Amino acid sequence: MGGDRAAPGQHEQPAGQQQVAHRHRHRHPRLAMAVAVGYLLLACGLFVLRRRGAIAAQVAVGVAIDIVVTALAMHALPDLASGIAMMLLFNVGAAALLLPLRGGLAAAGLAGLALALEYAWSALADVPQRPAAEVPMFVVSYLAIATLTSLLGRQLRASEALAEQRGSQAANLAEINELIIRRMRTGVLLVDGDDEIRLANEAAMLQLGEAGEGRRLLATAAPALEARLRRWLRDGQHDPTPLQLSPDLPEVLPRFARLLAGGEQVLVFLDDAELASRRAETLTLATLGRFSASLAHEIRNPLAAISYATQLLEESREIPESDRRLLEIIYQQTRRMNGIIENVLGLARRERAQPEPVELGEFARQFVADYRQSHPLEDDQLDARTPAQPVHCLVDRRQLQQVVTVLVHNALIYGRMPNEPARVALHVHRDERGVPLLDVVDHGPGIPEGVASQLFRPFFTTSGHGTGLGLYIAREICTTNQADLRHVPLPAGGACFRIRLAGARAIATA
Repeated sequence: MGGDRAAPGQHEQPAGQQQVAHRHRHRHPRLAMAVAVGYLLLACGLFVLRRRGAIAAQVAVGVAIDIVVTALAMHALPDLASGIAMMLLFNVGAAALLLPLRGGLAAAGLAGLALALEYAWSALADVPQRPAAEVPMFVVSYLAIATLTSLLGRQLRASEALAEQRGSQAANLAEINELIIRRMRTGVLLVDGDDEIRLANEAAMLQLGEAGEGRRLLATAAPALEARLRRWLRDGQHDPTPLQLSPDLPEVLPRFARLLAGGEQVLVFLDDAELASRRAETLTLATLGRFSASLAHEIRNPLAAISYATQLLEESREIPESDRRLLEIIYQQTRRMNGIIENVLGLARRERAQPEPVELGEFARQFVADYRQSHPLEDDQLDARTPAQPVHCLVDRRQLQQVVTVLVHNALIYGRMPNEPARVALHVHRDERGVPLLDVVDHGPGIPEGVASQLFRPFFTTSGHGTGLGLYIAREICTTNQADLRHVPLPAGGACFRIRLAGARAIATA
């Protein structure tokens, strides 16, 4: 054991040197304690105020506090100075991550300047110093980490902004898609493999009616629809026949499609059968219009020749009086046939409206005068009731003349009481909002409610001599002129067809 004891001169330091070394390790213990307590208080203050003000300002204040505290701690604890300077490297990097490149480099430069000033301060105190190369090494490290983290922060911020933009766009598209599906006139149901309704838009809920309220099973809400879905899943074929889900609801045409190939979820589309019928009717009318355009030339030319020859025969004195009645019948029927051709051609001639300012009162008076001159009324009456103040509108005068001619002609034929003359009036006025109105009013027996709902359907007529196209074409012409034609029931009897026209300040785009 005696051999293990070191010689006093080899391992033991004098008491004076031990005191100097302890003093160097803790140069200013009170300063170190004050720096630690102050740094803790400042950190707590920044934590409390973390949500106030701009993030850049808070980061700048925080890194400035870190740099000052680091310099004071290195001076107070010289033996721990390298470790403290190394810890500041992470603070500078974190600050540069949140600041622009200039701000990050400025923080790194301030940190390097603080280390240099502390080194000079320690040199003036005439105490053992750290290696002089340590200061530039840390300065280069601060600048390097600030540059790298600042560039990384820029990329992260750009990625975050792009992700936020894409997320906002996706959220907007999702809202738009949801709104479109919810507002679709076609009912949409999502049914899973357990026959449960997962989603349903407003149209589907309306088409299901009370049967779909509060019930999530398709077999409970619409048994007939569920049976047709099962047949489609089994056979893979659609049933084209309409289906009525409830006695008080319109018929629907169900269609099915799998949400995912091979999946159990099925999309059920409920199309309104009436809308589908209208689409088919529109296609039929379009086809008829194209056909009539080519057919008109083949019919009108011989028809004109027949009419002209009939007129020449009527002028002949060799025709007996008994045969003149036959010529009159021929002439009347040729005129009727020509009117039918004109109505059918109206379906093909969707002429573009050329709106112009029109004073309705003057138009009504001029129309009555022209109609009386070209169509002898005999005992029938046709008057114009116009206000003292002018009523201006924007409409194609020629097309308005065509519409009013159809309405007046119908009123003179159908708007009369039995064995009494017809009384028809053109009434010009405004509604409560100042919109120009032109009414064609008769004092006949009126139009039954069941007939009134079908007046504007093509080919609908209550007469054996009509085509059922006059009112339909009249409404189409009004739509072209941004006007509206509808039947208005009169409590005192008779019929009223009202044309709601665009004001004189309206902009015609039709």
